[in-house]
Amino acid sequence: MLWPDPQSLVSALTSEEILFSIQLSLFTAVTSTLLCATVALPVAYALSRYTFPAKGFMGLVISLPLSLPPLVAGIALLIFFGPSFFGDLLRLIGVDIVYTTAAIIVAQFFVNVPYLIRVMRSAFDSVHPRYEHVARTLGASEPAVFFQVSLPMSRQALLAGLTITWSKAMGEFGAVLMLAGATRMKTETLPIALFLNLSTGDLDFAIASATILLAISVGTLLVFEYWFGSKRMV
Repeated sequence: MLWPDPQSLVSALTSEEILFSIQLSLFTAVTSTLLCATVALPVAYALSRYTFPAKGFMGLVISLPLSLPPLVAGIALLIFFGPSFFGDLLRLIGVDIVYTTAAIIVAQFFVNVPYLIRVMRSAFDSVHPRYEHVARTLGASEPAVFFQVSLPMSRQALLAGLTITWSKAMGEFGAVLMLAGATRMKTETLPIALFLNLSTGDLDFAIASATILLAISVGTLLVFEYWFGSKRMV
């Protein structure tokens, strides 16, 4: 029987390894989601509201990571930060990304930021420009229009996008495996813990990791449906 007894499962869930994986996953997922939001918010607004040369090409380049298998994305990142001019330059100034916690954040960011940009762009597209125009005619500056009109009117969709982005970051495996590696108690996020323990036959720990990931997925889905289910976000 593959499913462990409750006592073994509880023991695995409270083990040092699993607790480390939870803490690392939470830290990297929150950090990468905040970075995604920092980049996606202005980019999505610019794509939604402004016309400029090569706008279509820019949208295509931004969406490219969405079409890449995660392992391929991870290999591309490994080459970029590894044996390349940029990677060598980083190492010259004492910055080494590969096989570190920073690599986990970079991989999660690279995979998820295009998704968040698309969601946020759709959110801004759903706000009629007339409201912004009226605010300008009343004397509002561009920052005021953005923070007092555009952002509040698209808040629900933006929060939904951030929620899903965080959930995707928690479960990211392929790109993280390629760029950060799979080292116990170092780059061991929950998906990596599941992979390592399943590979070595430690089913209690593997199932513990899977249980936590499942709980996160179900919890995110319930939150999404409760708060945002009444409206389509994308």
